[in-house]
Amino acid sequence: MQVMPLNDQQLIARYLDGDERAFEELLNRHQQKIYTAIYLFVKEQSLAEDIFQEVFIKIIDTLRKGKYNHEGKFLQWALRIAYNMCVDYFRRTKRRPQVSPTDTFDIFDVLQTHEDNAEQSIMRSQTHDKIRKLVDMLPPEQREVVILRHYADMSFKEIAKLTRVSINTALGRMRYALINIRKMVEEREVVLQ
Repeated sequence: MQVMPLNDQQLIARYLDGDERAFEELLNRHQQKIYTAIYLFVKEQSLAEDIFQEVFIKIIDTLRKGKYNHEGKFLQWALRIAYNMCVDYFRRTKRRPQVSPTDTFDIFDVLQTHEDNAEQSIMRSQTHDKIRKLVDMLPPEQREVVILRHYADMSFKEIAKLTRVSINTALGRMRYALINIRKMVEEREVVLQ
């Protein structure tokens, strides 16, 4: 007999009935995506960890107060909380998020890729570095959509909800981001392999 895993709503209901393991399962299910989204905005591991903890404290408080009402959309709701906390952080510090690797984290490490030989690996790494630099040069609204779409793997509908714009605006920002990246590639004669 095969046991079906509980969905997010069922886990939330069990947690509210006192089952702490249900929340632990919910956290394990979504922590990588939420943490990655936060890290892409703040670019500092310790800061991302702090905001990640704040996100889950806010989630727990909201659940315990009975104010959660996003049936079946826990991840989108949690990502919105994470996004808002990142935006609040940047408003307080007036910092600009950058897409760049650190010694301990590289976004391309979490993306699934097939094994390459050493030469292919070096070429791919150089291409990723060039693309990251181009993405960093985009206007903030365009950079945000690129990060959420390609690095956090969110749909345009999810991006629109998270950033509180229409789907057409999110699509338009992505379109302009791609146009701007192409222009920068041509102007700087960047070779992407």
